[in-house]
Amino acid sequence: MTTVGAFEAKTHLSALLERVSRGEEITITRHGKVVARLVPPEVDAHRGVDQVIDAILAARKGRTLGGLSVRDLRDQGRR
Repeated sequence: MTTVGAFEAKTHLSALLERVSRGEEITITRHGKVVARLVPPEVDAHRGVDQVIDAILAARKGRTLGGLSVRDLRDQGRR
């Protein structure tokens, strides 16, 4: 992670944004104290969806439909 001062960040913002877009994280300081961080946006937009699917699959592990098929349950719901 790169650290730059606020003045340098202001004068070289375009270059810093380009570096961040390639995955680098940059910390901005003022008088030696951290005031901000530039981080790239989440690259994998489907990552959250994948986590939800994994949670659903984990929750259903070891559970059964008691011998019924999905088709049977669907048909019962239509009655």
